[in-house]
Amino acid sequence: MARVVVVGSINMDLVTLAPRFALPGETILGDRFLTVHGGKGANQAVAAARLGADVALIGAVGDDVFGTQLHDGLTHEGVSTEHVARIANGSSGTASITVAEGENHIIVVPGANAQVMPAQIERAQSTLASADAILVQMEIPLESVEATLRIGQRLGKPVILNPAPAQKLPMEWLKLARYLTPNQHELAILLGADASEDFHALMQRAPAPVVLTRGGEGAWYRESGEPVHQPGFEVKVVDTTGAGDTFNAALAVFLHEGLPTAVRKACAAAALSVTRLGAQGGMPTRTELDAFL
Repeated sequence: MARVVVVGSINMDLVTLAPRFALPGETILGDRFLTVHGGKGANQAVAAARLGADVALIGAVGDDVFGTQLHDGLTHEGVSTEHVARIANGSSGTASITVAEGENHIIVVPGANAQVMPAQIERAQSTLASADAILVQMEIPLESVEATLRIGQRLGKPVILNPAPAQKLPMEWLKLARYLTPNQHELAILLGADASEDFHALMQRAPAPVVLTRGGEGAWYRESGEPVHQPGFEVKVVDTTGAGDTFNAALAVFLHEGLPTAVRKACAAAALSVTRLGAQGGMPTRTELDAFL
């Protein structure tokens, strides 16, 4: 069983479905409201656990009702929450999402996620030392992303950096990652390049090996030489939310089987995830993935 440690965000998504977006100062009636457990860190931890990994999450929630619900949800999924801090008098991270007319408007309030500091990650060093792979994204303070990369290198552990939401990072940091897992737009931002530039060229300019996600087209990966294409899997798409998080989780879970196999299984897991509603709701189990393949 692979051991995966995720360092990242934990959010409660507050989702409103409406016939259209309200104009400034206007009140309209919505169709449906639901609360959904989210945050890229939590999503990737849950996806990895469902795929059969032994998973620990390093993050933070508030001491509000959302914090309790999010903490309990992770425990229910089999994710170790030993290093999920409860911030006294703090609010949990939220994403207020309005979905209308085939589009969405999202307002994210980091809340407790902004309190995930390098010292907390250092305190989890023994857990990180036991990992087969470490996953980190960019919904926590950048200083903590850097700390995760540096600790991973110090421990000799492969760190997968999922650079989302994307912003330009120092090349020195990127060199510390075992793999970068952006889409084309994110890779361009990461390198300070033009998004219209050929993605093969962007991949070769990156200072660390890149696994580039391309939606239904699948993924391209490169360790050395020319990028290699892993085709996607044809499925009926219901909801693409969480597909990228599922991909990253699967890549970490199966990395010990070699990069080509890990990328193939990651593409398959992501394809399965879009056949059902919701980010965590669509994430497949190991049994479902094996049957699909």
